[in-house]
Amino acid sequence: MPNEQAVSATEDSQEDADALVEQQMLEALAKEGSTDDSGAEKMAGNNRSGEPGTTVKPAQFQSLSPTAQEASPKNIEMLMDVTLVVSIELGRTTMKVKGILELGPGSVIELNKMAGEPVDVLVNNKLIARGEVVVVDENFGIRVTDLVSPSERLKSL
Repeated sequence: MPNEQAVSATEDSQEDADALVEQQMLEALAKEGSTDDSGAEKMAGNNRSGEPGTTVKPAQFQSLSPTAQEASPKNIEMLMDVTLVVSIELGRTTMKVKGILELGPGSVIELNKMAGEPVDVLVNNKLIARGEVVVVDENFGIRVTDLVSPSERLKSL
């Protein structure tokens, strides 16, 4: 028996909520001066008497464009010690497993880029810049020559 009462109470509260929504819609239609009374009459038939009156106001939303203060980075210092994977891509190729198994010391793999062509700088596998290979104290390095625009980065997602 207690479960039946709980179900009955839930159904009653749902009916009350539905009636309140209908009443709010009627009031909104009345405020707009709607000439279509057929829908209003249908909803009025479902309205219960004795419910508290409510006032419907148009929603007011904040502007989505950031202000100058919001656009400036906040708490960027928290990200300064985050480690990211940076990789340099000299080029790419496709090989069959047989060819890979035949690789040995002195093997040459031909890439899809020409010598001297800019290399890609990737951060977490996303292209962010292009550069040229340089030698720094007997180590290879990259001199950044071109940053990828934010619109190009979005296209790569």
